[in-house]
Amino acid sequence: MRILAAMSGGVDSAVAAARAVEAGHDVVGVHLALSRAGGTLRTGSRGCCTIEDAMDARRAADRLGIPFYVWDFSERFRDDVIEDFVSEYKAGRTPNPCLRCNEKIKFAALLERAIELGFDAVCTGHYATLVEGPDGLELHRASDSAKDQSYVLGVLNADQLAHTYFPLGSTPSKALVRAEAEERGLSVAQKPDSHDICFIPDGDTRGWLAEKVGTAPGDIVDRSGAVVGSHDGAHAFTVGQRRGLKLGVPAPDGKPRFVLEVRPVSNTVVVGPKAALATAEISGERFSWAGAAPTASEFPCEVQIRAHAEPVPATAFVTDAGVRVLPDAPLDGVAPGQSAVLYVGTRVLGQFTIDRTVSAVPVGAPS
Repeated sequence: MRILAAMSGGVDSAVAAARAVEAGHDVVGVHLALSRAGGTLRTGSRGCCTIEDAMDARRAADRLGIPFYVWDFSERFRDDVIEDFVSEYKAGRTPNPCLRCNEKIKFAALLERAIELGFDAVCTGHYATLVEGPDGLELHRASDSAKDQSYVLGVLNADQLAHTYFPLGSTPSKALVRAEAEERGLSVAQKPDSHDICFIPDGDTRGWLAEKVGTAPGDIVDRSGAVVGSHDGAHAFTVGQRRGLKLGVPAPDGKPRFVLEVRPVSNTVVVGPKAALATAEISGERFSWAGAAPTASEFPCEVQIRAHAEPVPATAFVTDAGVRVLPDAPLDGVAPGQSAVLYVGTRVLGQFTIDRTVSAVPVGAPS
């Protein structure tokens, strides 16, 4: 096959490209330039799309003896990922930019261009596996549960899966990938993993949002509507947050309070007891299926609401209007804007963006 290897500059994508070459594929490496800030350099281990990363990717491609290119996707990344991130926070939701980048950039914009240029598939260093099932190709968890990245790939559809190649999915551990990189003479063998949001390299999400959105004083209220504090901008808060609330009125029971809801229209933050973070129901209108869609409108599954959260047994209900999920046990601290990924065993069924949550603790109930 003709393979376009997306090379981030990290060890995973470098070894994935090496395995594609070793498997006999015709491989071309490409690094995505997602920022036009020419002076951007890595800060510690944060980020994954810097000048330093592009140079690391080029060195890896040279070592493998494959052609290498840098493609400028900065405008698409700004529109589809960064602006989406800002608008979601403005709307009081908590987005996942890595998932959105996979959906809009790596497996949409990049894959579209790859197919136009005659490539058969895009190869990445994601830890996930593809299995040929009775109804077509299926997306499954990686064998290394600690590194499994199937959650952020839940947005891929059947057509995209058909043109995707994950050489690392069956590797038992990241340590083995690093050891393989050493054996292959790849200079990125011990490079630290990237983390946090790549377009906020210093990790100060709150400060970055303040620059983009601005600040505006507002009230912090309890579940009854009583004012218990103030803030400089609702965008700085996320559901489940405890620190940085600076409440002027203590809770009657003296216990800590947590952010339960962010209301952007009134610029209000709602706080309450930890017990009120328990969520009995989630639903969303924007959904997609990773392969064949379920044939039943109601089915048992597991739901995962964060990249490294434990999956929770649940029942899903699907209509043309969206997906509703009732977990067997309450979910903790769910925020609108998060993605809920549905599994059956190791298989990813699909995902939806959470629009609505229902607390397991009604207002006025003892906590």
